[in-house]
Amino acid sequence: MSAEEPDWNVMILQAMSFNEFQDCMALLDMLNDDDYVGKYKFFIERKFEEMINWFLKVKLEMNTRPLPAYAENNRKVSLLDLYLAIKREGGHRRVTDYHMWAVISKDMGLDYKDVELMRLMYAMYLDVLVYYYKIKSTQQVAAEKEINEDVGDKRRTRSMEMDEGSSMQSNAERGGTADEHYAFFAGNDWHGLKRLKQRKKFDFKRAEKAVNEANDSVLKHSRKGN
Repeated sequence: MSAEEPDWNVMILQAMSFNEFQDCMALLDMLNDDDYVGKYKFFIERKFEEMINWFLKVKLEMNTRPLPAYAENNRKVSLLDLYLAIKREGGHRRVTDYHMWAVISKDMGLDYKDVELMRLMYAMYLDVLVYYYKIKSTQQVAAEKEINEDVGDKRRTRSMEMDEGSSMQSNAERGGTADEHYAFFAGNDWHGLKRLKQRKKFDFKRAEKAVNEANDSVLKHSRKGN
């Protein structure tokens, strides 16, 4: 690749817009790759704040939370760094249960006295966003599983139909006719097919011939007796 060629990852990030929550999920999914985040953090950080702005003002209809977010002494708080720090430590509940908010504050470049501020910032800007993300991700996985199971059922059905067709074709190739049936066939399903293979074929033409021969023999002997 030429050095003059554009970086498509940057172009994709710059082109991203937020019109539905699925767009938020796409950006949050990207953040699972640490190398990607490290390389494109400058562009991701701007897009991350744009996403939060859309989520709060459009999705939740909240206009009372200013962006960018600032701590005391006019120090800007990187919401992307806060999100990644909490995610790295196992999530909001684990950070709270293990009293790790002071660690998060230091990781953010703030003081220990800013512990409550960090907790407040997360609750104001990120908590509901992460909740939505987890719920939608779970629903998406469940929907994909249901689709895969449905596709699997259809494939198994087609396979059974093909097996049945092959069986009927083999019967015809062995000299079977349309008048040849299987006695006590239980139905057009897998269990029926198993029973079908276990039953002897009943030849109606042969049976009809045997009945006719028996009738002729009875009539012939009857005439002799008279």
